[in-house]
Amino acid sequence: MKINPRQLEKMARQMGIQSIQIDAEEVIIKTSDKEIVIRNPSVAKVNMMGQESFQISGDIEEHDKHTFSDDDVGMVSEKAGVSREDARNALKKFGGIAEAILGLKDGD
Repeated sequence: MKINPRQLEKMARQMGIQSIQIDAEEVIIKTSDKEIVIRNPSVAKVNMMGQESFQISGDIEEHDKHTFSDDDVGMVSEKAGVSREDARNALKKFGGIAEAILGLKDGD
């Protein structure tokens, strides 16, 4: 049995559920260790009895925030006078090249 979309929307309104489509180009969710990027998203803002939420679907990509190039690791290793492994760990800990070099030199 197929449900008519208009009937479904009417039933949702009767139950106090409102949905608004949002014209989004990209959705980015940031966590402490990665970013989740949703391209070509379909985004709906749903209000159910005063509680707002979002429903998102699309093409999902996950990016590790702690990915650094070999050149970045080499530069930190050379400037701070540490092993490549220590340099990579410092980049992960401090989040950037300059911060990693300073952190290693300060002994953090």
